[in-house]
Amino acid sequence: MQDIRQCCHHVKEMKGHPENYEPADNKCLLRASDGKKKISTVVSSKEVIKFQMAYSNLLRAHMDGLKKKDKKSKSKKTKATQ
Repeated sequence: MQDIRQCCHHVKEMKGHPENYEPADNKCLLRASDGKKKISTVVSSKEVIKFQMAYSNLLRAHMDGLKKKDKKSKSKKTKATQ
């Protein structure tokens, strides 16, 4: 509980003093699971494009075995169901 108070106290001090503002490096937490194993990673705002390119290449490499779903045509209703 003490850590939270210290953090909030620090934010309150900085509110009134814009000259003390230091831009923070924003980060994004990504999580994934395959049902058994869980993984997570943190990507900084500077590395988003690099991560996105690597992730899209990974997806493209593993999507070649996927099959397209058959489109179901609308079947005519029988008179019994009407």
